[in-house]
Amino acid sequence: MSNEFKLNCAGKMLDLNRPRVMGVLNVTPDSFYQGSRCADNWLNVAEQMIKDGADILDIGGESTRPGASGAPAQEQELERVLPVIEGLASRFNVIISIDTSSLLVMKEAVKAGAGIINDVRALHREGALEAAAETTVPIILMHSLVDQPEPGVVPVYGDVVKEVSQYLMACVERCEKAGIARERLILDPGFGGGMFGKTPVYDLEMLKGFRRFHEAGLPVLAGMSRKSFIGATLDRDTEDRLPGSLAAAALAAQAGAHIIRVHDVRETVDVLRLLQAVDEA
Repeated sequence: MSNEFKLNCAGKMLDLNRPRVMGVLNVTPDSFYQGSRCADNWLNVAEQMIKDGADILDIGGESTRPGASGAPAQEQELERVLPVIEGLASRFNVIISIDTSSLLVMKEAVKAGAGIINDVRALHREGALEAAAETTVPIILMHSLVDQPEPGVVPVYGDVVKEVSQYLMACVERCEKAGIARERLILDPGFGGGMFGKTPVYDLEMLKGFRRFHEAGLPVLAGMSRKSFIGATLDRDTEDRLPGSLAAAALAAQAGAHIIRVHDVRETVDVLRLLQAVDEA
């Protein structure tokens, strides 16, 4: 894995010389994994994630689970996430990521202390590209169907890794034309169903071919924690997908993932520490 990526996240440096763990902190009432919903106890959850070794905390105020209700108004989303970002920035020396597609939330979150913009719609929502360009923080671009598809609608891929990579590179070119430096960009192939547009078979193919995502020469994030393909493959409900999630994280790390986005920080950190120890033995 390349060790050349160092990102300035609002004054905090993120050195991607080894896989970094991004902890999921959802302040929504309907995220797909109930264990990640922490609107009422976000401070305790965040503090524990930091103690457990999280390098980044990803704060989300809009659920993107399959079948989720429509996106909240930007003002409502902002009301959910802004106090959390302000509270974390004032208490902890941790990199904060804002998981949003909304231009107002991007702008205000960065002002409040967020050091990364994580957009599942790759800056395709109206005004998002321009809003992101006005900031200086790194941006995560995810492959998705941009908007929630009709139930049961999934695109057919000939070569899912190739087609997802082509989509992401088109997003990179779009960002560069808008004045966003390539060095600020991180790619996310977007594991999962619903708006992420993958069946379990496609998710497995992407994990198997994960090294090919590095051909763009940019950092790559893997977000597979407790996703549906793990449940479908192992016949496990969301609450019972930790072992599968850890196996997926290990495979992604061995394939060069720079950031692993997870719900279970402590367990994932242990997996990555053991892999590193073996590499250094």
